[in-house]
Amino acid sequence: MSLKSKLKIEDYGIFAAIIFYAISGIVSLAVLPITNFAMHLGIVGIISLVTVYGLFKKRAWTIWPVIILFFVATTISLTMLYYAWEDLFLDLTMIAYLILAWIFTPYVFSKRKLLES
Repeated sequence: MSLKSKLKIEDYGIFAAIIFYAISGIVSLAVLPITNFAMHLGIVGIISLVTVYGLFKKRAWTIWPVIILFFVATTISLTMLYYAWEDLFLDLTMIAYLILAWIFTPYVFSKRKLLES
């Protein structure tokens, strides 16, 4: 039995979005102790994991957390790029996070009919 049939993957783009939001949620929650439990990172992590659940279960309400994460990811990434421009690893991570958020948000939004079924 293949992985595709076990996970019931119908669209590889949605599966990639699930992986992106899962990784960003786990990383946000894992970084909490390092940042002295910054509340915004905890909220982003929780919303990301809720988005993963919604995408995996194909829930129509998933569009809203994706849109919220788009604006939050843009704000956090641009703020970090502006204030922490001396740290190359952090800058590259924020640029990657920003680009992936800008790619997956319109993709998930364009596949909203798949989520309503």
